[in-house]
Amino acid sequence: MTAIWIVIAALALSTAALRLAGPLALGGRSLPPKAMNVVELLASALLAALVVVETFGKGGSLTLDARVLGAAFAAVAVWRRAPMIVVVLGAAAVTAVARLLY
Repeated sequence: MTAIWIVIAALALSTAALRLAGPLALGGRSLPPKAMNVVELLASALLAALVVVETFGKGGSLTLDARVLGAAFAAVAVWRRAPMIVVVLGAAAVTAVARLLY
């Protein structure tokens, strides 16, 4: 077994253990309403942080390139309530054209 597969197996087991830890810690009780509000917003906040890091971060420094234009297009399209397919395809097209011209 190579080192990569050992890492993958360890990550899979640790993920399963972390998912099991929540129900075991609560013991069948439900979370308080304030805690549920935080948990419900957590996935959106993590996704937004991932998008920002992948768009603007490169090698530990701030990077402004074609991806910024695509993210800006997506932000404006979402703000204008465009359909999600328009947001995704438009952002991809804007990024591709910016890379072609840049």
